[in-house]
Amino acid sequence: MWPLDTPFSGITNAPARFIKPRRLIRDLKGLPAVLGRFGPFEIRLATTKKEIRKAQRLRYEVFFEEGGATSNQASALVRRDICPFDAFCDHLLVIDVDTVNRFGRPKPKIVGTYRLLRRDVAERNLGFYTQREFDIAPLLARHADKRFLELGRSCVHPQYRSKRAIELLWRGLWRYAKHHRIDALIGCASLPGTDPRPLALALSFLHHQASAPAAWSVRPVAGRAVKMDILDKSAIDARRSVAALPPLLKAYLRVGAKFGDGAVIDSQFGTIDVFTIMPLADIENRYISYYGAPMEMPESTIA
Repeated sequence: MWPLDTPFSGITNAPARFIKPRRLIRDLKGLPAVLGRFGPFEIRLATTKKEIRKAQRLRYEVFFEEGGATSNQASALVRRDICPFDAFCDHLLVIDVDTVNRFGRPKPKIVGTYRLLRRDVAERNLGFYTQREFDIAPLLARHADKRFLELGRSCVHPQYRSKRAIELLWRGLWRYAKHHRIDALIGCASLPGTDPRPLALALSFLHHQASAPAAWSVRPVAGRAVKMDILDKSAIDARRSVAALPPLLKAYLRVGAKFGDGAVIDSQFGTIDVFTIMPLADIENRYISYYGAPMEMPESTIA
């Protein structure tokens, strides 16, 4: 499933070609901005306001223009998915460095993004975005010593939705998580639509076949729970169920993700969200199976 076509080129500490130092706004805590290259693609962390704005513009195109999410006035005016969490999250980017403008000059293009929020950063700011939909306080209390990383706002430009883009995002994500000694990945994963009935097969499959154990399980916030076990376990065909899942949820399943007890309707984005939990110790073997052995950061690349 999604084997690499060619070897990943790995970490590099080459100069950041498209950054003006006076505009740097991110302290990457010892990580290089560029995490790797693969053909015409570069996987990197945003270090400037301009890069973050471009990521927000891609999100707007995917979530609002393509996906039909309801935009607020500020976002609609500038055509960017503006969110207060962006100010303190890290932003993982996939960039096509071979694109050019209409004059034939190089114009690198952000074609994929992930928003990353570490527990220590969340606790100093607005908390986790996930807390708007799911009651994760008991989970955090049960694992007070664990380093959590929240994944959010994941999207890929429609012209680049191939296994390569997802591989690059996962390669960069894994490197970031290992560098920060993350214990578990969490976040909301979305299914399109706000009516659970057409999603009954997918939701029921996640509930019956991939529920998180009690130690990692999470429930929706009070008053927002949507039942996931709509169909009886005996009525579920695994192959059809997986086929009905969006690509991101399939990717999560392939590395061994588990899911919370109950879903939530997100009216703004027109989705039904499920809580996703991936303890790194539990998913590493599957990650290696699908994406190749995680590559450690050479000491020479650490600032």
